[in-house]
Amino acid sequence: MDLSRAGDIVHFKTIPCMPSWVISGRPENLEDVAFLSGAALSHLHLLMARDDVHQTLMRARLTLRAAEACVKFSGRPERVGDLRDAIHFLRPGDLAGPAGDIYLSWQRAVARPVTFKSLQRAFPTYEAGQIAEWCAVGQGNPVARAAQVLERVLAVAPRSARLALALADAALAQALGWRHITPLFAIGLKPADLRKLGTELEGACHQAVRVACIEAARLAADLLRKTAHLVAVAPKLRAKGAGEAVEMFLTRDAVAAAELPLPPRAARRLCDRLVDLGAVRELTGRDTFRLYGV
Repeated sequence: MDLSRAGDIVHFKTIPCMPSWVISGRPENLEDVAFLSGAALSHLHLLMARDDVHQTLMRARLTLRAAEACVKFSGRPERVGDLRDAIHFLRPGDLAGPAGDIYLSWQRAVARPVTFKSLQRAFPTYEAGQIAEWCAVGQGNPVARAAQVLERVLAVAPRSARLALALADAALAQALGWRHITPLFAIGLKPADLRKLGTELEGACHQAVRVACIEAARLAADLLRKTAHLVAVAPKLRAKGAGEAVEMFLTRDAVAAAELPLPPRAARRLCDRLVDLGAVRELTGRDTFRLYGV
């Protein structure tokens, strides 16, 4: 983004709200919930096509939510803060740990345009051909196809919920023509849903998509407001490399001062300045080993 065009940023209120009947609708059967999920997906599809929505940052936040959900599915106690720490403070040769590995898998799955090879990089214990075979099992509407992929993968690898959920998101992305995975199923599904089969699982997936799209739409509106403010204050930053640092905040869930392209002291000063301007938040509540994000 051209940071000199801060005045051209569209006000966040111009993002249309999700229709109230999508949010509050009470589906009574598969046809009803499929209709509502389709409406929610259509709304999200339009939001994701907007130039003023920072899609990379939005996917990063959804990826963190998906990873946290998968950690919960596995019975582990780590939550968002723990996952951020597990990744951002890794040293060369360190192991991320079970929860960190889940987060890394999701990051790798979402980072590149969705292909079977990119999915294999995220889940290296599976061959790209096997992943392609799983993703080809689905038929019908996009959510139904994704549900069939989810069911098939869980049948073969019942302990690999993150793989199954990521491939379901990949199948949905391919059906909708999205270049990248947008994590939805892990956010919207409940642990008990992963034990369902057939039309019961399809209904749960439609409901999950509706729930996740509503959350994603709210996130888009919130991030648009916050990123617009960050871009607006960027010209006030005098530090060399500040523009590149701002771009990092616009594309990443969290950033440590040490990751910024500035000397350590200048990086810390820049982060403090952005916090004072209300453009970024300190995410940890700690005095040291801090992380910052929009």
